[in-house]
Order: sequence, then structure tokens, then C-alpha cells
Amino acid sequence: MRELLIKDWGWKVFSLLLATAIWFTVHGVLLESATPAAPSVVSTLTYGELPVTIVSAAADMRNYRLLQAAVSVTVSGPREIIGTLQANQLHATVDLTTITNFNSTKQRVEVSVPAGITVVSIKPEMIGVIPPPR
Repeated sequence: MRELLIKDWGWKVFSLLLATAIWFTVHGVLLESATPAAPSVVSTLTYGELPVTIVSAAADMRNYRLLQAAVSVTVSGPREIIGTLQANQLHATVDLTTITNFNSTKQRVEVSVPAGITVVSIKPEMIGVIPPPR
């Protein structure tokens, strides 16, 4: 029995040290992933008079007009992104590609923003569209 414990004792000690090192490494990685990241500070910013663009099918050559050419958009996001955000990175559009006939002359305004930014509000949310005379 004594020979079982003493035989290859160098390899046994090395294996024990290696197993301990692996355990501490895995344990440390698991603790890091379980710790929640510090929340970044969220800022809000409002852009007034953001121009609205009409999007229509390429084959639709009619000249639509908007009752209101600009909207006010409020966005939020991390302070470091909001601090560098420019008005030309926000695009307000009215999509007329799926409209076949105008039962309602008001259409929803959509705003596209860069990644990490959230649209809080659009005022007005709906804009009147005047179809061309027939």
C-alpha cells in the first residue's frame, strides 16, 4: 500500500497542482461572467425640425407632398454615443411603397437611427400626405 502512494510521487504532485490551477482559472472566469457590467449613463436628446423624406416605389413617378416637412425626434442612448450624434445620422421617412390607395391621408413617420440609439418619441407621429391630382 505504501508503494502505491510513493510510486511516481512527482507526477502525482504535478497533477494535483495542475488540477488546482485549472479549477482556479475556471472559477475566476465564471465569477467574471456572473458579475453584472456597470450600467452606462443614458442621455436623452431632442432634434427639432428633422426633415422628412417620402419613400415611394421607383415606378411611382407621382409628386406627393407632405403637409408638414419636418418632425421633432427625441432619442436616448449611452452618453458617449449621444455626445457624438449628428442630426444627419437620423433619417425620418414616410413610406408610401405599400400604399395602393389613399383611404387615409395621414401616414406614419419612421425614424432610422444608428446602433445603440433608441427613438423615444416622434412629434407628430403621423403626417398628412397630399396625393397628386389625377
